[in-house]
Amino acid sequence: MQSETTAGSKRSRLFVYNAGFLTQRRIRRILSLKGYDIRIGFPKDSDVVGVWGNSPTAHRGLSVATKHNVPILRVEDAFLRSLHPGRDGEAPLGLLLDQSGLHFDPAHPSDIETLLATRPLDDTALLNRARYGIARVRELHLSKYSAFDSDRPPPDPGYVLVVDQTQGDASVTASGGDAARFREMLVMAQEENPGAKVLIKTHPETNAGHRAGYFSDRDVTDRVSLMTAPISPWSLLEGAVGVYTLSSQLGFEAIMAGHKPRVFGQPFYAGWGLTQDEAHFPRRQRSLTRAQLFAASMILYPTWYDPYRDQVCELETILDTLEAQTRAWRQDHKGWTASGMRVWKRKHLQQMFGREKKIRFTSAQPDNSDRPHMVWARHARDATDAVRVEDGFLRSRGLGANLVPPISLATDDLGIYYDPTHPSQLEELIAARETLRPDQDIRAERLVAQIITGRLSKYNIGDAVPDLPAGHRILVPGQVEDDASILMGTTSVRTNTDLLRATRAANPDAIVIYKPHPDVEAGLREGALDDAHLADVIVRNTDPAALLSEVQEVWTMTSLLGFEALLRGVAVTTLGAPFYAGWGLTQDLGTVPARRGARPSLLGLVHAALIDYPRYLDPITGQPCPVEVALERLADRSGTKAGPSLRVLSKLQGTFATHAHLWRRR
Repeated sequence: MQSETTAGSKRSRLFVYNAGFLTQRRIRRILSLKGYDIRIGFPKDSDVVGVWGNSPTAHRGLSVATKHNVPILRVEDAFLRSLHPGRDGEAPLGLLLDQSGLHFDPAHPSDIETLLATRPLDDTALLNRARYGIARVRELHLSKYSAFDSDRPPPDPGYVLVVDQTQGDASVTASGGDAARFREMLVMAQEENPGAKVLIKTHPETNAGHRAGYFSDRDVTDRVSLMTAPISPWSLLEGAVGVYTLSSQLGFEAIMAGHKPRVFGQPFYAGWGLTQDEAHFPRRQRSLTRAQLFAASMILYPTWYDPYRDQVCELETILDTLEAQTRAWRQDHKGWTASGMRVWKRKHLQQMFGREKKIRFTSAQPDNSDRPHMVWARHARDATDAVRVEDGFLRSRGLGANLVPPISLATDDLGIYYDPTHPSQLEELIAARETLRPDQDIRAERLVAQIITGRLSKYNIGDAVPDLPAGHRILVPGQVEDDASILMGTTSVRTNTDLLRATRAANPDAIVIYKPHPDVEAGLREGALDDAHLADVIVRNTDPAALLSEVQEVWTMTSLLGFEALLRGVAVTTLGAPFYAGWGLTQDLGTVPARRGARPSLLGLVHAALIDYPRYLDPITGQPCPVEVALERLADRSGTKAGPSLRVLSKLQGTFATHAHLWRRR
């Protein structure tokens, strides 16, 4: 956990007169991390008065500050606040702490206006961060509130977008806005764009029934329509030929989308040469680029909060957080039905996918349902229009066969990663990562370093590596022989014994090291060797992450250990078609799909397999989380473990699975 303030720095007493400062834990915590201790009463000379924006209670703090001649700290939500509006009870992911004024009130210069007017904003690293930040916000479809379906299609392009706001909002009144001004804006949008359709985008709080907007059904004509559906503003901006706003944050996003919006108020982003302004800004004489505006507004100005590590953080951490949270909400908000799920898994599936609406578990896919349907992948061969679910590649600290719950799960609406006979979503993601932006490259590189430093693997179990013979060492990982990845992903070599024979035949002088699969070692699954003498060494109950640092090659059918070897720079030969084969990163002796024609870098493969494909659940907060947080939990052994009753059930499950497999082979 990050310390609250810099060592030796002085903390400030912050006197407040708005109950929200006292009742909202997240706001108190962020202020504490920034060195403010909240107090009630009256301030002294060295104290500060905290005021929430221009709220109805703001006058109390302003009066006290004036009377006692102490500075004011104005507090507001950051520009990427949360999934839902604050009125829905969701805590913010950041705050704007302004010692000069309010970002939306042009009457006095604010800290952000001073930043934009005086900061050089010419640092290459900062501007690169801004460019990558813009790209990520757009591709992730993030806004102040991001609980909307990014797949909802916008109207046909060619419309003019007019942005509504809520009646009496502080940013509206600060710009002198009223109903007449919004009517004027709508009229000008039609006059200046003859023949074009006009689309009014209503405010999320209006759609949620919290506050009325300035426009309503009375404004609808054969040319003017309302957009009340929760649609991505980035999708709307892409199809717009013009954007009209008073002071909405959507105007700022319009700039980032490449527009030069028509602005009728005086928001922080107006007056810098990036907007068409109705107002005159004598203090704002500087011309800025989009990257400079974004750098000041999203990187330098806000105080961002990391809810997993309980510390202030950079914008990039917030983007990672919102990437995980929005993906979960967008997949789950309609609710799920599910079949093919073992009873012991259902609690964890509810935690992962049932946060918005509880999963309805069924014996088969319902014929008529307004919910999407998920199936555990091994039971989904004949499923249609179903999403397949499987463990992620960084799963847990303990075996799934021992019923240790997963920290990650992958969903796939095309196929599943271990079945090369059909396309999968993971294949598409890998192909799409053939080229990475520099920020994506850096994130994947750091992820690999975090895995190697933390000595992490799928299950994160095993003892130290024993002494091994000197020579060219080849690791052969055993697999569960009735596993779906073997049955679907191999054509010739399908047993651990045959894998060892093939490895030995091709490498007669090598030191062949065989590692049995943990499930087989535990007596839970099938895969024992017919001839143990084919290996020079058999390492049992050994940590695979530590073992990989002692070998030069890995030969495998389809084991995930081959992927983990690639991360550590170990050469990999495959005799099957695992998801990481066929992309030019492995020597492939098996048959791999011809459709795997892309040539991503190793970091592209990592980005697709560990960032894009799985979902992660933080076992500490119970929230969807980025992969980096999941890795930290695995590294500090905070992952959940199976209780004694589940361990007994796992033994029975393994026995039944083995008997069922033997029965099928008769």
